[in-house]
Amino acid sequence: MTGVLPDSGVEGTGAQPRSRLAAYNPLNPASRRRRKPKSIAVVLAAIWVAVLLLTAVTVQWLPLHDYTTIAGPVNLAPHLGTEFLGTDNIGRSVLSRLVFGARVSIVISFLSTLLALTIGVALGLLSVYFRGRVTRVIDIVANTVLSVPSLLLLMAIVLALRPTLVNLTCALSLIFIPTFMRLTRANALAQMSREYVIAAQAMGSGGFRLMIREVLPNSILPLLSYAVLVLPSIIVTEGSLSFLGLGVQPPTPSWGGMIAAAQATLADYPWPALMPCIVLFLTVYALNTLGDALRIKLDVREANI
Repeated sequence: MTGVLPDSGVEGTGAQPRSRLAAYNPLNPASRRRRKPKSIAVVLAAIWVAVLLLTAVTVQWLPLHDYTTIAGPVNLAPHLGTEFLGTDNIGRSVLSRLVFGARVSIVISFLSTLLALTIGVALGLLSVYFRGRVTRVIDIVANTVLSVPSLLLLMAIVLALRPTLVNLTCALSLIFIPTFMRLTRANALAQMSREYVIAAQAMGSGGFRLMIREVLPNSILPLLSYAVLVLPSIIVTEGSLSFLGLGVQPPTPSWGGMIAAAQATLADYPWPALMPCIVLFLTVYALNTLGDALRIKLDVREANI
């Protein structure tokens, strides 16, 4: 006898009850697309990063004082006036030093990430291409770098060398090279068993051509998504070194250096230390938000295909 089940709304005796929870299936891309609205945080993060990049690139044409120029009397409790964010303890514009410090942080973080990505990818592909002793040697070097705490390793390198921008960039890239190398090797080994690689080998492609033309282009997306997450880590690490006096040296401005310089008046006038902290927090938060969004977008398990 055919009837209607009282709680299911489905006709037929053999039909299963329809649950409200069945409307969302995490394994169904279409269902995830319905449940995942566009986040306003990603849009705000992109706007902040775009404004920061624009001001860092065009800072020399902006109507700002030079970061070494005395802009006026000491104003540690700023108000709306000629210097919007006030001046530091010797009269230099806080706004100018924040913007020029943004350029320093962005240049160091981008160059360090690019250098770590390039060397890490090269070492990862070499370990897959040669195997054997080359892989063991690369693993020993990577494990040696990873076995030392990052901040202690950076301090040792900076103390042994002069804390110039070049030395800081090379030192900061060193601590992320092993991670890029291992990520490259893991993705390359996964790609080596794919059909297009086997087909290229059957057509006579050599090992070097196979790595550059086939494996690398199909392994680069997770590396780029991770590189975006490395950027805020380098900015925080560079700020920590500058706060300790081992990073960017005065009079070149740095967010960490500005925080360290404002320690003497922190109890009575927190504004000179608060502003670089806020800018540093917003920048790191924005880059992490964009990195997470990019990782989800490029992850085939999360992609809406």
